[in-house]
Amino acid sequence: MHIDRSEPTGEPCNIPQSDPTRPGRVIVDPTWGTLQPMAIDAGVRTVGELEVIEQLEAGRPVIDSRLADQHHAGTLPGASNLPHTDTVERRHELDPDTPSIFFCNGPQCGQSPAAIRALLAAGHPAELIWYYRGGLHDWMTLGLPTVAGS
Repeated sequence: MHIDRSEPTGEPCNIPQSDPTRPGRVIVDPTWGTLQPMAIDAGVRTVGELEVIEQLEAGRPVIDSRLADQHHAGTLPGASNLPHTDTVERRHELDPDTPSIFFCNGPQCGQSPAAIRALLAAGHPAELIWYYRGGLHDWMTLGLPTVAGS
């Protein structure tokens, strides 16, 4: 079976935007990107929002794998930025004893999957990599808070 996605409606908007006419609501562009698999690798755990919240509350690593300008525009509270383009070179910054959750723009964004695949190819242990596939897209559409990245 073949399923067609909606046609792009103009300039892609990778991050949901606040709806100025309806406070507390966001506008979502579902037409950009390529859908990503639920599981990146058999050894990498895919997690949802509750696990991300628990990780953040415990002060454990949550990694925004998007480029720095996207991170600065808005990210999860407490997330660190490690762009997917620099992940392997900067893997020494990852906690060697605690799994890190990687996220990007959402289910149609390839930045976290690219970072995770690069880490695995470089020999980083799969059990120390968790994947939040929903990313900023799902986080925002659920009304969870964001902050400007540092």
